[in-house]
Amino acid sequence: MPDRQRRLLRLIVCGLTAAVWTLPAMSHTGTDGGVHHGWLAGLLHPLTGMDHLAAMLAVGIWSALVSTQRWMAPLAFASVLLVGALAAQAGLPTVAVEPMIAVSLLTLGLLIAARVAVPQAVAAGLVAAFAWFHGAAHGHELAGHAALLGMVLSTAVLHGVGIGLGVVLQRSHAWAPRIAGAMVGAVGVSSVMALV
Repeated sequence: MPDRQRRLLRLIVCGLTAAVWTLPAMSHTGTDGGVHHGWLAGLLHPLTGMDHLAAMLAVGIWSALVSTQRWMAPLAFASVLLVGALAAQAGLPTVAVEPMIAVSLLTLGLLIAARVAVPQAVAAGLVAAFAWFHGAAHGHELAGHAALLGMVLSTAVLHGVGIGLGVVLQRSHAWAPRIAGAMVGAVGVSSVMALV
């Protein structure tokens, strides 16, 4: 592996490790009650919770590691994220939001670590199912369509960053994806611990 990629990978691993161990998982549902208004609030919102941030990066990483159509699963995630948020704002109840967010992180972490490849439609369906719960959590906190559009834009950017990380991990040592998957899974475990 070239020295530049090795330094980038080291920076990513150190940054993610610090983030996982220094920030608690954010249990979002109902904590803000729709007080975040506007495009900028929506744009920044996915960056404020380690669980959502890790999931959005993980979708991109997994797609890059195992798929030739890298944008299919991220597009499914972003689309259903928006629908789930709109449904939450409309008052549609979704049960087990926080446990399912934790399950999404544990599952995505395992998929990354094991580099599990599944058919494109299955991958898109799986991440879309997880996106519904992430969207429900965001929908309870964000108010208005401008905030939701900002959230979706930020999500797309995070997926793109995840795809970039996945490409780097793909070219790295075989243990690099396992470490990245373990880190995503650790955020999931932290989310579970926050629920207990």
